[in-house]
This record gives sequence, structure tokens and C-alpha cells, in this order.
Amino acid sequence: MSGTAGGELRTSPKVPWKIRFLLATFNAISNACLRRNGTINRSLMKLIDFKVPPSDKPVNGVATADTTLDPSRNLWFRYFRPTSGENENLPIIIYFHGGGLVFLSPSSKSYDDLCRRLAGELPAVVVSVNYRLAPEYRFPSPYEDGVDILKFIDENPPEKADLTRCYVAGDSAGGNIAHHVTAMAAEHDFRNLKIAGAVLIQPLFGGEERTESEIQLVGAPLVCLKRSDWSWKAFLPEGSDRDHPAANVFGPKSSDISGLKYPKSLVFIGGLDPLRDRQKRYCEGMKRNGKEVKVVDYPNAIHGFYAFPELPETTLFLKELQEFIYSQ
Repeated sequence: MSGTAGGELRTSPKVPWKIRFLLATFNAISNACLRRNGTINRSLMKLIDFKVPPSDKPVNGVATADTTLDPSRNLWFRYFRPTSGENENLPIIIYFHGGGLVFLSPSSKSYDDLCRRLAGELPAVVVSVNYRLAPEYRFPSPYEDGVDILKFIDENPPEKADLTRCYVAGDSAGGNIAHHVTAMAAEHDFRNLKIAGAVLIQPLFGGEERTESEIQLVGAPLVCLKRSDWSWKAFLPEGSDRDHPAANVFGPKSSDISGLKYPKSLVFIGGLDPLRDRQKRYCEGMKRNGKEVKVVDYPNAIHGFYAFPELPETTLFLKELQEFIYSQ
């Protein structure tokens, strides 16, 4: 069994002290930001959510620029463009950041770094979406934002982007958004854009019933069930529980997606991620509904491993993602 030792689930990953400190700090401050009245202290979050401006001057071989679609809902994206191979058209990745549906943005340093790395090393054009956050904006706001970005890109192709090789991707909460945006986009006829695949990196899903991994991996880095429960309550329609289809895609209240034209998907799972059982159920549900899913499971990976280049799984992750994108 992944992430096991001596028949018992190992809950203490081998993570460098620097990463442990960063994750513990993020957990402590992000938990403190969540108020009992259902609001967020966003001023406090600024202590750990460092912002990075766009840069026309390449950094690590990638230039960036921000484009605003709708100022009234703060809908914009950051465009990451590799500067080498100027005449080459590249696959385009529409990326949705994590943050529990309530935190972070494309300008957050961690996501500027990650998307820059994806753009430069795959290589690919990356469009990182600033979607609306809960609790200010509930379901289905980020899903609608994602589809609107796809429609905009369809009509306004970014420089160097091959729209016939478009991938919808996201990590954690962004992985949840990537699934729902891809499903919603299947109902739309694009003129130029073709979604070739979906990439869900340790996606955030939920449900009323606790899974084995949620119970046994309490205290694992980054994922906090209390914070996740708070986020679902802040995001889902008032009066809904965690079996709402937005959270529990194949739960008791879900709808049939067997007839949906959903592309091939790649799903990354970590053995030390409390969400792993939900991610496995998602993959099983997709396969039952006739969808093609490739699952990559790293037994020793914590939630959010891909944000840390020094972790060995990150190199493997980039190779898997590159193979998925360039083999289509």
C-alpha cells in the first residue's frame, strides 16, 4: 500500500526542515485568517502571501504579462511565455491555482514560481487564472470565470500558443476547478480552441463521510480538515453539505456524466496526502463513466510537493506532465 511501513500508514513524511517550517507557518496564519462569522482576515494573510509583479524582462527564460477581462469581478490572468524558440508554437496550459477556494492568486510568489517553471521546463505557454474567491463569491463563480477565460482565449490567442493543444490544469482547489471547467467547456463549441486534456494535481474534493486517509493522516503537512470544512461551507451554496456535486463529484447527489465529451485526464496523487482516498474515488468514478484517466501516485509525496523543486517527486512530476502534453 502506498505510503505504508510495517502495515501501518506512515504519517510523518521525510521533509526538509525548511519546508516543514514554511508549511507550518502557512498553516498557522491561514487558520488564523478564518473567522467564526464566515469571513476572512485578508490583511493577516498578506503576511505570508507575497506578491510578484509581471515582468517583460525574462526571468529564468520566461516573460510574463497580466491581462484583465472584467475589472468588475477582478477577472484576469497572468501569461507566461518562454522566450527561447521564438518561432515555435507551444501547447497552452490554462492553470488554476490552489488555496482552498479562498486564498492566493496568480501573483502569489509560490504560483508565479510554479507557472514560470512549467512554462520554461515543459515548455508551454501558461495562462494562470485569477478567479473569484470564497466567501465573497460562492459556487459557481470560479467555474464560470474559468469558462469565460477559455472563451476569451479562443477569440484572442496568446502569442506562441497552439490552441489545438490546450490543457486545463490546476492543483488542489485548482484541480477541482479544472475538472468542473473542463466539464462545463464540453458543452461549448469553441471556434479555435481544442481541449486536449485535463491535468488534476492532488485535486481537492470533499464529502460528508470521512475517508480512511483523512482519518489516518490527520496532522499531515498543509491539509487541515477543519480549514477544508470551513472552506467548503464558505464556497458551497448556503444550506448545502459536502456531498454537493461541486465537492463530491461522484457522491449521492451527483449527476450522470457518462455522456459528457470529457478529454483524457492526468491525475497526480500523493501517498501522504489526506485527500488521496477522495482523489482515488474520483479516478474510479471517471473510469466507471467511460473516461480515460492516467493516475500517477507518488507514495512519499505530501500535499503540495510540486511547489518545492528540491523534493524528488517534483522532477518526476514535470517529466510525467511533459510526456502527457507532448504525446497527445
